[in-house]
Amino acid sequence: MPGLDPSQGRRHRNGRVTARIDIRRNHPMAHTPHELSEEFPGEQEKIAKLSADSAHFAKLADEYHEVNRAIHRAETDVEPTDDLHMIDLRKRRMILKDEIAALLRA
Repeated sequence: MPGLDPSQGRRHRNGRVTARIDIRRNHPMAHTPHELSEEFPGEQEKIAKLSADSAHFAKLADEYHEVNRAIHRAETDVEPTDDLHMIDLRKRRMILKDEIAALLRA
């Protein structure tokens, strides 16, 4: 986050600083980034229809949400993880997103 004091967040290897959010003090938690509605704007109706009509699509979407939320919890230190696990989670999210995109284009 530009202009964020490093003491207010976590500095990553690439120099980026992510905000630290203390949920124990009832600070409002930012929305989970990378939700399917954000990744595929204007496709919400198609996503809902495919989720209802296709068990395969619904499973992919559910797994995407699960992985995405795990990444968000790790990034906000709600459930810290090591760098290798974070890389694996991000790769899995990318693979799922690609599969979902292909089904949305079909």
